[in-house]
Amino acid sequence: MKNVFEKLIKKNNTKTFIIAEISGNHQNSYSKLKKFVLGCIKEKADIIKFQVYKPETITLNSSRKDFKLKNKDKIWGNHSNLFDLYKKAYTPWAWIKKIVKILNKKKFPWFASVFDESSIEFLEKLNCKAYKIASPEITDIPLIEKVSNLKKPIIISTGLADKNDIELAVRTVRKRHNKILILKCTTSYPAKEQDMDLISIKTIKNLFKCPVGFSDHSKGFEASKIASALGVNVFEKHFKMDEDKKSIDNHFSMKLSKLSDYKNNIINVKRILGKKNIIISKSASKNLTGKRSLYVYRNIKKGSKISLANVKSIRPSFGLHPKYLKKIIGKKVKKDLFVGDRLILKHIT
Repeated sequence: MKNVFEKLIKKNNTKTFIIAEISGNHQNSYSKLKKFVLGCIKEKADIIKFQVYKPETITLNSSRKDFKLKNKDKIWGNHSNLFDLYKKAYTPWAWIKKIVKILNKKKFPWFASVFDESSIEFLEKLNCKAYKIASPEITDIPLIEKVSNLKKPIIISTGLADKNDIELAVRTVRKRHNKILILKCTTSYPAKEQDMDLISIKTIKNLFKCPVGFSDHSKGFEASKIASALGVNVFEKHFKMDEDKKSIDNHFSMKLSKLSDYKNNIINVKRILGKKNIIISKSASKNLTGKRSLYVYRNIKKGSKISLANVKSIRPSFGLHPKYLKKIIGKKVKKDLFVGDRLILKHIT
């Protein structure tokens, strides 16, 4: 499993990785969580990711204005405060521990987002191979320092980060190691097309000289295909069981049955893009004879001169390369040549 995360952070990685984000889409049932995770594996996810927090480690159970959710939030606004929201959304740690045992037995890679020191301690006991810093935690430098000290690969999400935030987070990690992957992200659920700014993937890659992935909160396949065309190989996506209509993140999550299609769309973009070198494709090679070459256009008697009147550049390509045409004009032929004969150098004096 360690090798998977080492590949994620390699600059020259060319393999496509789909990280299936579990988030709060477990429908508050361990049996459904287990079914969900096994479904992700069946549908060809490459990595499972958990969010490891408790309501009390991520916010306060307070009724003060700062902790209230806005009523205009049609999706999450029916919760009395942030604590109430996270109480429904969090995955019980005992469930995570059980699922991890299953994943380890199957040798299937997993990792997690961490939100405080207690989640780090919990995950270290489970031998977590990599850690994610979610975008709201990108300014939590003490947390990033603690995670960085573990010297394990770190995935940093940019959804709520400006350039200075990313620079500080990356600088904090690089004081300890250089195992970094940055995820371009738009922290909106779902993310709107006009807010995604995917072209900034290139900017991030150039600025920080590390691999850049895509945390995809959009609906459909288009954004991931564009990210793929921009060189992204690591994709994080929220999925849900097809019948799930009550989980906290179901409104922007993709149906699990679409995971394979999501991955195949990305891979097909890579296939269409092909390689950087200018080459003739295997399928096109059979048509190479369609290129032009020099042929006898009118009969030429032995000893007569070649001219534009009796030699022409036409298809197919079995004759002399057309680049020789100017050089051979005025030269004599060694034998009688007839219309349709390939012109070759040994015929010319």
